[in-house]
Amino acid sequence: MALTASDAPRREDARQDGRDGEVKTLDRVVIRFAGDSGDGMQLAGDRFSSETASFGNDLSTLPNFPAEIRAPAGTLPGVSSFQLHFADHETLTPGDAPDVLVAMNPAALRANIGDTPRGAELIVDTDEFTDRAVAKAGYGSNPLQDGSLAAFALHEVPLTTLTVGALKEFELPRKEAERSKNMFTLGLLSWMYHRPTAGTEAFLTRKFARTPKVAEANVAAFRAGWNFGETTEDFAVSYQVAPAANRFAPGRYRSISGNTALAYGLVAAARQSGLPLFLGSYPITPASDILHELAKHKNFGIRTFQAEDEIAGVGAALGAAFGGSLGVTTTSGPGVALKSETIGLAVSLELPLVVVDVQRGGPSTGLPTKTEQADLLQAMYGRNGESPVPIVAPATPGECFTAALEAARIALAYRTPVFLLSDGSLANGTEPWRIPDPDQLPDLRPEFAVDPNHTGADGSADFWPYLRDPDTLARPWAVPGTPGLEHRIGGIEKQSGSGAISYDPANHEHMVRTRQARIDGITVPDLELDDPGGDAEVLVLGWGSTYGPITAAVRRVRADGGRIAQAHLRHLNPFPANLGEVLKSYRGVVVPEMNLGQLAHLVRARYLVDARSLTQVTGLPFKAEQLATTLKEAISVDV
Repeated sequence: MALTASDAPRREDARQDGRDGEVKTLDRVVIRFAGDSGDGMQLAGDRFSSETASFGNDLSTLPNFPAEIRAPAGTLPGVSSFQLHFADHETLTPGDAPDVLVAMNPAALRANIGDTPRGAELIVDTDEFTDRAVAKAGYGSNPLQDGSLAAFALHEVPLTTLTVGALKEFELPRKEAERSKNMFTLGLLSWMYHRPTAGTEAFLTRKFARTPKVAEANVAAFRAGWNFGETTEDFAVSYQVAPAANRFAPGRYRSISGNTALAYGLVAAARQSGLPLFLGSYPITPASDILHELAKHKNFGIRTFQAEDEIAGVGAALGAAFGGSLGVTTTSGPGVALKSETIGLAVSLELPLVVVDVQRGGPSTGLPTKTEQADLLQAMYGRNGESPVPIVAPATPGECFTAALEAARIALAYRTPVFLLSDGSLANGTEPWRIPDPDQLPDLRPEFAVDPNHTGADGSADFWPYLRDPDTLARPWAVPGTPGLEHRIGGIEKQSGSGAISYDPANHEHMVRTRQARIDGITVPDLELDDPGGDAEVLVLGWGSTYGPITAAVRRVRADGGRIAQAHLRHLNPFPANLGEVLKSYRGVVVPEMNLGQLAHLVRARYLVDARSLTQVTGLPFKAEQLATTLKEAISVDV
């Protein structure tokens, strides 16, 4: 069984190679880049991640953005960070704490030092530790001089000065030259951890192709950082983390974020269904990247519409579905609230619609750039009347691809809106992803109504839009303009079969129960159970992005002799058919969630199981070590 950073101490050994100085071999490393929101930490982290993926390590990342569009420079609210955990074995989380913290200014240091364990390496830009910057960050004295960092391996590097000096030949304005210090830092870290460099240099050349001088300057800064690591005495040790040779099945891989994977999954769903895809969306963090990515793929028949607001976005998507397209709308929690009436209309019209909710902290505007999974009950019940919808939730960034295909399958086969619940940590996090074989993707082609389906009392043929498929209970999908298939649509209740407006009480109850039965009857896979010994008494049940921390924590508990089982839900409505049987076969059930216990509430109500909630609403993912400690306590008591 592969262990993660939270399951075992870091392994290392030392040797010499062709470089001057000592080279240590590690099994895993957690690095956090932190700086002002204008310091380019996300770009540096993303490039380090891409080169690490190409090198063959397994990895997991956690970008952490400030909520403000542009907070005052040098302040705590303006700190942006990017954490990367890479290893020679399977990684499940971005890591609980950084082994290396890069702090570009005093605010970045202060915001992140509390997460950094004693003995970790600190790399700080000494140029930014002026008296004014130190005071702005809330320090009473300069932490580089008062001994408060004595417990760490501190590397004081004048990153700004070194970058400006390296770019002198380009005659750039000083502020423009300073902007390349993230590339100098990336070069230094790439030297420290033996990362490939060619990919980053090619990336910079492409990114700044319209301004060749800027491209050359960034490449020069990157190389200068590498050379600084090679020549300075302050970094006498470099590190190697071998590729995760046994982690990956044969295939072609790339590093991918959840939002990109989800966008690709929607493109694949359009191709596999043979339908044009229409995205009606309004930009909202953290879902906007899906709109940005899909807008690049018009060659696949993708139409993207940036609407004037959330309501217009979902209305256009539902209209496209009525016209025979695969309708999709993307948003986050506040947008779901605005879209709810139209989603209810889609329930009544019984048309396919994929609603992507990339969850974030709430309520209201809440924490726009932080993660949470507190929209489950909103997705389940957040519409007027009895209006059930299926819910699908990916567990990893890569799974966002298959979740998009699954949501499209359900929507098209059962003629229903479907919620796809991602969240901020999945959307922005990255991992190696095996590019699927297109021939292995599911066939999603729907059947459209083309002929009348009913014979009237006078013997004439006509079209009844609310007749049902006996297997799926789905109604026929008739594209407007098909001769003879004209029919009435709208939100007022319809007569079963004929689709005429109906206020008949018995018909309304029949239609309500039929719509519920259609959702209850959706075919979803059985819940997979991880109970190696078959003798566990406690089950940990999760959903969504808690998969990584839960799995890492469960492995740690088992390594210490604890008997514990694990299961993770990808379908939240309807639940897998075997969920009740699985829950009742354990003495205790523990449900970790980044909310106040929404899934636990549902399973208690549905299966009369006294599930215990482990909740966290900090805007950050669970830490595996913290979760493991709580799970050990759950095993030791009668939960």
